[in-house]
Amino acid sequence: MELKQTDSETTSEMHEITKDESTTNNKVFLAGRITSEPVFSHEAFGEGFYEMNMSIDRLSGAADMIPVTMSQHLLTDSKVFVGKQIAIKGQFRSYNKLIGDKSKLMLTAFAREIGETQPDSQATNNPNIIELTGYICKPPIYRTTPFNREICDILIAVNRAYNKSDYIPAIAWGRNARFAKNMLVGEKVHISGRIQSREYQKRLDDGNVETRIAFEVSINRISRDDLESPFDDVDAAFLNE
Repeated sequence: MELKQTDSETTSEMHEITKDESTTNNKVFLAGRITSEPVFSHEAFGEGFYEMNMSIDRLSGAADMIPVTMSQHLLTDSKVFVGKQIAIKGQFRSYNKLIGDKSKLMLTAFAREIGETQPDSQATNNPNIIELTGYICKPPIYRTTPFNREICDILIAVNRAYNKSDYIPAIAWGRNARFAKNMLVGEKVHISGRIQSREYQKRLDDGNVETRIAFEVSINRISRDDLESPFDDVDAAFLNE
């Protein structure tokens, strides 16, 4: 399988590739199936961008449902449609969306390159890979589950071009959680893992309960500039199935 990059990328995107030396700070590879029709998202420098959902299988047989954004040129050149098996390379990005009178942090996998896969083929031994380098921007939140499983939530700011940053929530488990809980705001951190989706229940102001989906990075390995956790959380891929 060969991934290809559109020849019709916008001037702004090409500038980002050539000028932004931090593109290696945010790398994503996903292989899965498109599960929703592409819907227009926004326009930038005369180029349209579309959003759709992608289903990525876990080893357990469950699947993560990941939102994907791609250029109209990638969409047309690759003939993306519901049910098609694809692989993408890109970045995991965030943006703020105004919903009512509140701003909500939205997350999406931004596709730079796209290729085709077959339903019964293995494009990679791991169809869901993310590597980030950024900075802790909120105090880590450490807690334990009712089953005494250790968890640490962190929020990472990842720089990109034009003085922008992506704010990516991530979760560490077990011994990696103990490693992460003592990190300080402003510390530089390196993580690798997978993007996961999970459903949760949100109680609204009117008393009703709404099912929502959260997206985050499930950390497999974490380090900071002066110290690296010696632990790979090998069972993280099987949590929250």
